[in-house]
Amino acid sequence: MGDKPPGFRGSQSWIGCVEASLCLDHFGGPQGRLCHIPRGAGLQGELERLYSHFAGGGGPVMVGGDADAQSKALLGVCLGSGTEAYVLILDPHFWGAAKNPSELQAAGWVGWREVGTAFDHNSFYNLCLTSRNSQKQQHALD
Repeated sequence: MGDKPPGFRGSQSWIGCVEASLCLDHFGGPQGRLCHIPRGAGLQGELERLYSHFAGGGGPVMVGGDADAQSKALLGVCLGSGTEAYVLILDPHFWGAAKNPSELQAAGWVGWREVGTAFDHNSFYNLCLTSRNSQKQQHALD
């Protein structure tokens, strides 16, 4: 795609959400809309946007950070009363066939986590919000 030096091809270097978004666009996948959060503590202020994303039919949200090196994909948001909020997190490293959803939860591959404990407050985050229906999704996020 031309965004990396020639030595990157064939390497085992990681790509982040920005590169994943470029790949989606380059290879004709779902639209990837980027959202930068300077500090994990700021994610609380993005919960309505994330809720609207999923309520509008948006797909998984890829999550990348600097100090927080745990890969995450967000599959949902649950907003409670006051500041109570949870995110449904999938570990994208899972492979194979699970016998049932309970097995995935028990093994820690997927589960609801309280927002305040799911993200490092000192790390920045890039979110890549995926959507098949770019027109409808654009309106839900604006």
